[in-house]
Amino acid sequence: MVITLTAAALSGICNAGLIALVNAVLSDTEVAIQVMIAAFVTLVLARIATNFFAQATLVRFAQRCTAALRRDIVRNIMAVPLARLESLGASRVMSSLTEDIADITQALLIIPGFAVNLAILVGGAVYLALLSPAVLAAMVIFIAIGAFIYRVLIWRGFKHLSAAREEEDALFKHYRALTEGTKELKLHRERRRAYFEEGVRPTTNAYADRTVAAEMCFITAQNWSHLLFFTLVGLILFLLPLVYAVAPHAMTGYIVTTLYLMGPLSGVLGSLSAFSRASVALNKIDQLGVTLASQGVDETAVRTDATAPKPLEKLELTSITHSYHRERDDHQFVLGPINLKFEPGELVFIVGGNGSGKSTLAKILTGLYAPEGGEIRYNGEAVSDDNRDDYRQLFSAVFVDFFLFDELLGLHDPALDEQATKYLKLLQLDHKVRIADGRFSTTQLSQGQRKRLALLTAYLEDRPFYLFDEWASDQDPMFKEVFYTQLLPELKRRGKAVVVITHDDRYFRVADRVIKLDYGKVLETTPNDEKLLRSVVPAGALRLPEAHREIVDNPPPHRSAKQAVPAGVSPADESDPWIKASNLRG
Repeated sequence: MVITLTAAALSGICNAGLIALVNAVLSDTEVAIQVMIAAFVTLVLARIATNFFAQATLVRFAQRCTAALRRDIVRNIMAVPLARLESLGASRVMSSLTEDIADITQALLIIPGFAVNLAILVGGAVYLALLSPAVLAAMVIFIAIGAFIYRVLIWRGFKHLSAAREEEDALFKHYRALTEGTKELKLHRERRRAYFEEGVRPTTNAYADRTVAAEMCFITAQNWSHLLFFTLVGLILFLLPLVYAVAPHAMTGYIVTTLYLMGPLSGVLGSLSAFSRASVALNKIDQLGVTLASQGVDETAVRTDATAPKPLEKLELTSITHSYHRERDDHQFVLGPINLKFEPGELVFIVGGNGSGKSTLAKILTGLYAPEGGEIRYNGEAVSDDNRDDYRQLFSAVFVDFFLFDELLGLHDPALDEQATKYLKLLQLDHKVRIADGRFSTTQLSQGQRKRLALLTAYLEDRPFYLFDEWASDQDPMFKEVFYTQLLPELKRRGKAVVVITHDDRYFRVADRVIKLDYGKVLETTPNDEKLLRSVVPAGALRLPEAHREIVDNPPPHRSAKQAVPAGVSPADESDPWIKASNLRG
């Protein structure tokens, strides 16, 4: 910035020198014309060269600043506790990452022009002082009064910009609803009308009105400066000769210099609106940054030197409690106190109704939420803010609201593509997805297929503890069977601790333990507890006849999809026990 401003100042000084040179030529100076031409060419080339250098330097500087600002925000977002990030909202974060940074970048890019114009004004003032200090003093007083009024107008515009920026957050929220809720909008005409008429229209109008009000303040201020300038020229032309004896060459210098400075002054004043926008954007980013930092930013969010977690021996949740506000509920929902233990090679199901606290328990278990009370102990060591990120590295999880990256980020095994291809075949995705250099050829798949890709990623991570939140809810009966009877037992055989949040009561027999959550409280029981089964499956749900229960509870050996119908057996042959079992499960 210092280099840029220095170059810009030199450019402005050259410009001021041109003013003096032009005035000297107009005043019939005795200096040789050859000297005047040489001085003119030198000043022009110096002005252009220094201005070019200032602008080129600042472009690189501005982009580096912008990139660093984006990295800082992303780093803070990765480090902030999940609960706090959820409360901030995606629209606020996205508007800072896009609009705010764009406004700041724009302001940075006009700094060279601003500095050049400011230097021209200063140089012009110095030249006027040489012509007549008294006249310059009168002009400064006159301009100071006008500048005060100008500042008042700019301040009002700044307030309108701040209000417009708040409306912009709401606008981003509507944009997000548009992209994520398109199906729901298309299916419901009245919802679509209300979304547009009661949401988008008033927000866009409010944003436009606030922006117009701000720009009107800036336009008024700029035209006020022009009025001020022409008034000054009129006073010099008509009033100054009446009160002060002015030589003709001095009068020419006043007029030429004043007119020449009008452009740079307009440039300086016009830059203030861009600086005002950048100031509003910086305030919003600063508020976001302070909010993130005040929550105890975890500096391990982008660590690359952390050691691998120790092998899992025992994980304990002791007197864990956590409270939060549920929708349509006037009081706080309290999860806990919860006391649970998990060990390697154990398969645990967590069941319960909607709103019973299953997902919250999953986030606490995986270290995404810090419990309000109690403690988590890993191999006897308490988990705290200092080691919570290390603790999270124990887990591979597929949440119900999972996100699927289009590449296997963070995995560096030389045989990664080969392993991934093997799992693609197992999950019957090899006909739609290929993998090369750790990148999926596509993720434009159905929700169930995307979940299978997320499962593949979790398998490749090879962590000690696996958590699946309603993974099978979007799968067809065949893949439910594969998940519960093949994939989960395989993880168990590999010594992994596995927790599955599920409602599939027909597979409870696969689990070592079933933990039921009821209004935030834990009821732990065995997979064969019929009382638990009755409480989990809604009343009136379809139950299999007793004559068929044996074939469901003790199915024939599983066949792959290609072996589902043996050779010589028609697809409709109900005598095949595997087909009968599949039909019952379906």
